[in-house]
Amino acid sequence: MANTVSALKRARQIKRRTVFNSARKSRLRKQIRAFRRLLAAKDVQAATAALPRTYSIIDRAVKWGIIKDNTAARYKSRLTARLKALASA
Repeated sequence: MANTVSALKRARQIKRRTVFNSARKSRLRKQIRAFRRLLAAKDVQAATAALPRTYSIIDRAVKWGIIKDNTAARYKSRLTARLKALASA
């Protein structure tokens, strides 16, 4: 257990940040899952409409430090490639 005043404060801050970060990570996962469901349902128009929102949430997750830059780039690249393949089919 933390003994110093600053360590106790850091423990309180970490507890609070953990709540925010878990909510943000859950939001990111739910949005990616929803987008993948649209792709699986072959709904090109809805997926095209959902792409900017998905990109926005991915970019915000990077800004908040939830995921790394390369992970975000990989998500965006793969989702876009799947949408293009679906649109051209």
